[in-house]
Amino acid sequence: MKYVNFLLVLTILSTLFSCAPSVQFSGEMKKWHRITLTFAGPHSSEAATPNPFTDYRLDVAFRHGEKSCIVPGFYAADGHAAETSATAGNKWRVHFTPDEAGEWSFEALFRTGENVAMSLDPQAGTATSFDGRKGRFVVSESDKIGRDARATGALRAGEHYLRYAETGDCFLKGGADSPENFLAYFEFDDSERMAKEGEAREGEAHKVLRGGSHEYAAHADDWRSGDPTWQDGKGVNIIGALNYLASKGMNSVYFLTMNVGGDGKDVWPWTSYDERYRYDCSKLDQWDIVMAHMDELGLAQHIVLTETENEALFEINEGLSTSSGFANSRKLYYREIVARFGYHPAIVFNIGEENGWDNADVAYGAANSDEQRRMFADWLKAIDPYDHPIVVHTLPGRYDEIYAPLLGHPSIEGPSLQMGDQKETHAETIKWLRHSAESGHKWFVALDEIGPAHTGVKPDADDYWHDDVRRYSLWGNLMAGGSGCEWYFGYQFAHNDLNCEDWRSRDHMWDLTRYALEFFHHYLPFCEMSTADALTPDVHDYCFAKTGEVYAVYLPEGGSTKIELADGTYSVKWYNPRQGGELIEGDVKQALGPGLQSLGWPPADRGKDWVVLLKRI
Repeated sequence: MKYVNFLLVLTILSTLFSCAPSVQFSGEMKKWHRITLTFAGPHSSEAATPNPFTDYRLDVAFRHGEKSCIVPGFYAADGHAAETSATAGNKWRVHFTPDEAGEWSFEALFRTGENVAMSLDPQAGTATSFDGRKGRFVVSESDKIGRDARATGALRAGEHYLRYAETGDCFLKGGADSPENFLAYFEFDDSERMAKEGEAREGEAHKVLRGGSHEYAAHADDWRSGDPTWQDGKGVNIIGALNYLASKGMNSVYFLTMNVGGDGKDVWPWTSYDERYRYDCSKLDQWDIVMAHMDELGLAQHIVLTETENEALFEINEGLSTSSGFANSRKLYYREIVARFGYHPAIVFNIGEENGWDNADVAYGAANSDEQRRMFADWLKAIDPYDHPIVVHTLPGRYDEIYAPLLGHPSIEGPSLQMGDQKETHAETIKWLRHSAESGHKWFVALDEIGPAHTGVKPDADDYWHDDVRRYSLWGNLMAGGSGCEWYFGYQFAHNDLNCEDWRSRDHMWDLTRYALEFFHHYLPFCEMSTADALTPDVHDYCFAKTGEVYAVYLPEGGSTKIELADGTYSVKWYNPRQGGELIEGDVKQALGPGLQSLGWPPADRGKDWVVLLKRI
């Protein structure tokens, strides 16, 4: 083993020396790990002319055997901007995540020209500086295990569940939808809040935090020695917050990368609130430190690109049609997000929150059209070498209007449901799973927000058992074949969607979510199962089945029920969704099919929700 490693080191070193000194490698040369190539090129700055973000375009072509991909790069100032807050330098960078071990080659494609960064034409502009730089490197297998995204591999779409590319396991999410302005953190460079005290509309944060941003001080003690920070200890609180969420068994976080003109007015990737073409190198590098820690913790990143109030911001700013335009500033925004963060394995891109709401009360309140949603998703797919899943979020009552025209479109992998009435979650999840299957392009269907907006998931102090959320939203989605839930915090309660400082405010909700996920992962071949509500006579039951092998029946109100079984003998056991743990026997130990068979009574608390699990013996 030592001899093999020595040869690997020699191979990597010879590769580096074979390249001209204008390129440096960093990161770990391992499958699913970030490998960074930094090129010495033209000196520039965030404020320079020509604009380094629009008038230069760095792509790097990577090849491994018959496999090849084009990965977009970005201007990186001095190459250490997270630590130095630099705005100028001569470093140009690409992050790459290889999905195969073995030898890879690369070639830099560096071009310049007016607005060349917004073009998909490989010949746009002219070659410059280090264009054509080539080299090789060797990738070994990952040494990570468990939840780490570098162990599980990328989340990939294609069926009714996302799957991890490395392990093949299906993904069920449980996590935080709030605060949506998670990245509005006071220790990121140039973090501030533009909305002033008293200016908040209904649903916005009614309190401006110190410095205009989140502090997450309640999670300072959740930071662990060895965890990342920047600039002599910044970031402890936000890293600690993620540690806490992962410790509760959660695996996903929803956040906006831009809310200009929206509710929070405190997250943007640009050098100023009103800028659209120049990006803040140090802030984005600091965001990336946080997102890399999410990879380590096994927290998927649900990146929401726009908010309902600003979904047409780019087109309005450029005087384009709000129903058919596609602004250059939007193209550049997508490119920068993919270039800087697309290497993370577990990403879902969301075209926009509450997409399709034409709200005349806000400056950028025009709605995207069906044509634009398809066009935006196609562009995102074209520049994303990792083929991350793309979804669209919309308002309750707008599902048919927004989602139906997207059925069958190859760049869209699912709806991001916002439910106004939690009791409709089960039926709505089933509806879009079926419609997408009928279209020939299966969607995964996740629940990403529950209403009413002023309530959402209350703090434990106000609703410890979260009965309706647990029964109708969480189990309603999962028992329909849905992909899981992220929890929104209503604006009338403490630690809400914009001013949440402490995820422990919903500590028990995370437990209840984990119990549901554990049941599916431990006891069900859920990837092979589907909704089967018609098998029970009670219209309030949720039934999920692989007929003839395994059946799960969720009883929201407890009690007893019957089920139509295929031929065979089945064990009958019960699971407590309020406490989790092991399966428990009730008064009926076995059921014999075929035909309608009684499942008996739960072992305790007959008036509360239970799950019955039947497995063929």
